[in-house]
Amino acid sequence: MPWRLIVFIVLFVAFFLFITFNLDNRCDINFVFKVISDVPVFITAFFSFIAGMLCALPFMFSIKSRKKEKAAQDAGSPGKMAGKDTSEKPEDSGLADKNHYGID
Repeated sequence: MPWRLIVFIVLFVAFFLFITFNLDNRCDINFVFKVISDVPVFITAFFSFIAGMLCALPFMFSIKSRKKEKAAQDAGSPGKMAGKDTSEKPEDSGLADKNHYGID
């Protein structure tokens, strides 16, 4: 849990430094029918980042729905439980350690 706070602080400091170093830098944004002049660079970068996240949202939701469909399909098939075959013997389940690790 504390690693999330550390990552948030590092990202916050990076954004703060980017903004302070680019306060004097300005650019023009050209939409096809309108031009907005003297926009700070950090605002352009910030909104570009937000637009990228919004474009990624449909992909995130489609991946979640595929995982749910696959889990439901695996659970519903006969003789299988969560993708594992329940007909195998307990000694062949892979839980028994068959290696000797050099100990005689």
